[in-house]
Amino acid sequence: MHHRRAGPLTGTNRKEPSSVMVQAFRKASIMAKKQFKAESKKLLDMMVNSIYTHKEIFLREIISNASDAIDKLHFRSLTDTSIAKEQGPYEIRIIPDKKGRTLTVEDNGCGMTAAELESNLGVIAKSGSLEFKKQLEEKSGDIDVIGQFGVGFYSAFMVADNIKVLSRAYGSEEANLWESEGASGYTVTPATREKAGTTVILHLKEDTEDDRYSDFLEEYQIRNLIRKYSDYIRYPIKMLCSTSRLKEGSEDEYESVLEDKVLNSIVPLWKRPEKDVTEEEYNKFYSEKYYDFEKPLLTIRQKAEGRVEYQSLLFIPSRAPYDYYTKEYEKGLQLYSSGVMIMDKCADLLPDHFSFVKGIVDSPDLSLNISREMLQHDKQLKLIAKNLESKIASKLSDMLTKDRANYEKFYEAFGPQLKFGVYNDYGTHKELLQDLLLFRSSFEDKQTTLKEYVLRMKDGQDQIFYAPGMSDSQIRMLPQVEAAIDKGYEVLYLTHEVDEFALHMLGEYQEKTFCNICSEAPDLLTDEEKEALKKENESAADILTAVKEALADAVADVRFTTSLKGHPACISNEGVISASMERTLNQMPGAEERVKAQLVLEINLNSPVCEKLKALHAEGGEAFADFCRLLYHNARLISGLDIEDPAQFSSLIAKLMAK
Repeated sequence: MHHRRAGPLTGTNRKEPSSVMVQAFRKASIMAKKQFKAESKKLLDMMVNSIYTHKEIFLREIISNASDAIDKLHFRSLTDTSIAKEQGPYEIRIIPDKKGRTLTVEDNGCGMTAAELESNLGVIAKSGSLEFKKQLEEKSGDIDVIGQFGVGFYSAFMVADNIKVLSRAYGSEEANLWESEGASGYTVTPATREKAGTTVILHLKEDTEDDRYSDFLEEYQIRNLIRKYSDYIRYPIKMLCSTSRLKEGSEDEYESVLEDKVLNSIVPLWKRPEKDVTEEEYNKFYSEKYYDFEKPLLTIRQKAEGRVEYQSLLFIPSRAPYDYYTKEYEKGLQLYSSGVMIMDKCADLLPDHFSFVKGIVDSPDLSLNISREMLQHDKQLKLIAKNLESKIASKLSDMLTKDRANYEKFYEAFGPQLKFGVYNDYGTHKELLQDLLLFRSSFEDKQTTLKEYVLRMKDGQDQIFYAPGMSDSQIRMLPQVEAAIDKGYEVLYLTHEVDEFALHMLGEYQEKTFCNICSEAPDLLTDEEKEALKKENESAADILTAVKEALADAVADVRFTTSLKGHPACISNEGVISASMERTLNQMPGAEERVKAQLVLEINLNSPVCEKLKALHAEGGEAFADFCRLLYHNARLISGLDIEDPAQFSSLIAKLMAK
């Protein structure tokens, strides 16, 4: 497509029927350089040096302004059909000129008069788009206009040392040129332009060691920036791009030519009707956007209207990113306002327990600050975040119910994060998440939910039993677990470091409390057995005290038990802190005071080892103390705990072997 460049940028408009005296007076009055107001000069300096953190967003801002200008004229064309005929198809055009170091962005929108140039560009933070939006809302309700603060245009001074704005308002024969080199001021002069619209010409700064401004003239960079920030502007963004084609009359020789191409997608996937988008299109979009070769496990669409308006397109990945469980991972959704990307990762839209979610939120309602790079933490943003949290939880619950295999695949990757969410923020989210949790169980050695566990509980059982450990196999071999399973009780296997903390935060589930069978053994004995065991412990108080003294501070208590089957002894604990929780807490960064679980050595009253212990106590001497230490080390091994003093343990074994 042949593109006609704008006409001369300076000179009087010869179509204006005015006298020479009026022309001279007009020209003299507008040629003089005008100064920005003092507060505007300060704001301009702040903008160039601190408000915008990424220089590349200047192109997004200028394109957004062009889109706004076309919006305004398009709105008028709904009642005036002659506009479309005069202006032709609406479009935004990018023209890079490496030789002249200029980057031009032009549109065929509503344009501006001299007074509007003065008002919109001479006073920083005066927004014509915002004024237009207010007027239309008074007449016809809401309307979607991107630019609302009138300061984004000045971000161009981060990359340009001179900016020209050539504009002709629709319905006027007169064009004007606004020109500025920054805070020193600006001029407005008469000019000519063939049709209504605006042309912004940026003369880029010279390159430095730190900044290569000339990169913004490269085709690949312009393409990347438009794809990143302005891919969903509703009007085509065009540019002459280089492409290769066969030379005429040749079969193998190619030549480089310029071809007019549309650089943006225009219609976002999330704005197309759901029935018109295929699963393949969603998967392709996800793969290209997030560089994941596996298709997502779940795609979530949502369109909300009412108190807040937004559309979202979310994805649940099939696997955790390599850095997901590290400090380097950044959560967040891409945030758009009317198709213009505002933030690449808006962390405030996702709670930590759903930080694995990828996707996009597009809302015209969000209040943006003057840079469009940061969001005010207003009610609308919080309401969107709350709605998204509920939507994600609902979809995960559906997957758990209807597609268990895929849910378990999801849970393998992100389950620990859900459990962390239960524990985090003092349990604020526990009711939302508790039915999404899975635990390995002694019941068929499968994953189970808490709801499923409760449905299988024995009559009269009022506790949910669990046991912490390093692995399923290790927990399964715990004496307390073997005893509980023999009595027909189901036990949850807690193998992740956050599991116990999550259950402690839940406190109870459906009025059933949680019981660590390594701390509080379930009530497996008859009243007669309990009474007999109590008497045995009381009568052997001197032996139990001697064992505790032989172990020094290693245990808080020693007692006999009859619930260990063939095991000679085991380690249990008293209080809230279990041995596994002790290990987790002490491994946490910044843990200054070491946490210590209150361990209890339980000795099997029915084991031959117990008889040997009693005999050695009666004999007295060092052999009794050695036996107690060896029994303690053995109990730690059986309970899945580390040997605290391997040298002592080795010495005791060697001494035993020598006898």
